[in-house]
Amino acid sequence: MEMLTRMLRIRRFEEEVIRMVARAEIVGTAHSYIGQEAVAVGACLALRDDDYITGNHRSHGHPIAKGGDLKRAMAELLGKKTGYCKGKGGSMHLADFSLGILGESGILGSSIPTAVGAALGSHLQGNDRVTVAFFGDGATNEGSFHESINLAAIWKLPVIFLCENNQYAVSSSIKDMIPIDNIADRAGAYGIPGVLVDGQDVIAMYEAQSLAVKRARASYGPSLIEGKTYRYEDHSVGLRRVVRTPYRTDEEVEEWRRRDPIAIHKDRLLSQGIADQAEFDQLDEEVTKHVAEALEFARESPYPEPSDLYEDLFANPIPLDR
Repeated sequence: MEMLTRMLRIRRFEEEVIRMVARAEIVGTAHSYIGQEAVAVGACLALRDDDYITGNHRSHGHPIAKGGDLKRAMAELLGKKTGYCKGKGGSMHLADFSLGILGESGILGSSIPTAVGAALGSHLQGNDRVTVAFFGDGATNEGSFHESINLAAIWKLPVIFLCENNQYAVSSSIKDMIPIDNIADRAGAYGIPGVLVDGQDVIAMYEAQSLAVKRARASYGPSLIEGKTYRYEDHSVGLRRVVRTPYRTDEEVEEWRRRDPIAIHKDRLLSQGIADQAEFDQLDEEVTKHVAEALEFARESPYPEPSDLYEDLFANPIPLDR
């Protein structure tokens, strides 16, 4: 039921974000995580609170799956002082060190080395924290991916490379970008396990992640997990105004929608007698209410002061006494 709760939080949060972009309440755009909820939730529920995660531009699902606060996330999207990064990060840069959320990044593949650095820190400190790097299929063609996974394999660092293969890098099909069928097969080049998982099944993701976490905690080194999933929306909200040529068919999208991760998990809970439809409806109502409360909190929160621009820097470039 906790898996269902977190997947619903992501779904309802992202649906509201799409509406916010449409009414220009969010400056710029946002990258929807709808359709991929099972990957982050299954993976994060296999972690401890003090384990680390890093993410990418599709950045709302990972912090929510790790147990993040909807109010602080929503406030960050609106650039408010009460947001996760005090309104300075925006949609693609959410972080909360208290929950092990080391940050998301809009630069493709850039958070993968950060995850390896965190894993190296855990190794040098002698603790058993595990780090998970979330990234998409497009990032596996970046040098940062290969350099990071190679170094982690050599030093047997406690890091899990989790590729969310949603089939497209913006509008380019993975079939045109990668000469192999499965990204997990690339693990063999680095002498580490490569695991292919149904990314629409939250239980399958949890089980695969649990094994990788156990391996990492025991100092056996990294794993590469590929969750085969699909984003129902475009790469970013409003992309069709820019990329007007269709890059996927309606039939393909509908085929994946029939394997919705939330519906799959609901059917499992129903068939096992864990919950009934009335409980699902009540849970959905509660989650929807919490998202609405988060939006109201964000709207009522203050914007940062101009002087806040010079806080949280390594050095203040403008002395305040002048």
